[in-house]
Amino acid sequence: MSEHTTSIGFYVLIFVILLALTAATVGAAFVNLGPLNPIIALGIATTKALLVVLFFMHVKHTSERMTKVVLIAGVFWLLILLSLSLADYGTRLWSGTSPWS
Repeated sequence: MSEHTTSIGFYVLIFVILLALTAATVGAAFVNLGPLNPIIALGIATTKALLVVLFFMHVKHTSERMTKVVLIAGVFWLLILLSLSLADYGTRLWSGTSPWS
């Protein structure tokens, strides 16, 4: 089995991209985008997580099936949690009164 080698410069590039995405997250927090704020924050966070998993955890160049099964299961679980969270967020009553008072 041949090992895939990656240069240090490539990891530095990924690190710089992660820093830029972190700066984008901070910048987006100061901009009022209304209901798009959570969507943009989740998009940036998903991109950063994908870069870390693919390159720093070496999932992109692995050939083991179990690694890919665990990755797919994790993404599936994330989609379940996000869909349930967004379903709760989308069905809330925004009348300004608390249902517990």
